[in-house]
Amino acid sequence: QVQLVESGGGLVQAGGSLRLSCTASGRTFRRYVMGWFRQAPGKEREFVAAISWSGGSTLYADSVKGRFTISRDNAKNTVYVQMNSLKPEDTAVYYCGAGTRWVTTRAISSGDYDYWGQGTQVTVSS
Repeated sequence: QVQLVESGGGLVQAGGSLRLSCTASGRTFRRYVMGWFRQAPGKEREFVAAISWSGGSTLYADSVKGRFTISRDNAKNTVYVQMNSLKPEDTAVYYCGAGTRWVTTRAISSGDYDYWGQGTQVTVSS
């Protein structure tokens, strides 16, 4: 089992940047595909970005492509998402997830991930 703890959320003005971190417990971090999702009030949890076991492959939602960058440090059991050029519509609770499947042939859903953190709030003011 993996326990995930996110950090780095906060309030930022439109156009600003934030870096979220997610640290996992245990010694099996490198066995998991890691992903970031977000959920705005009244909306379903949506995929943001994913990174493969070694970090060699990444995937992004169209809405964040070119603005967000996902990365991981397996030595530190940590996955990051650097968020630049933030927009008010990026406001949401951001969750990291750990899973075992690398999905490329269909849309990634929260059901593809087995473990979740508690979330961190990101608020972008206009």
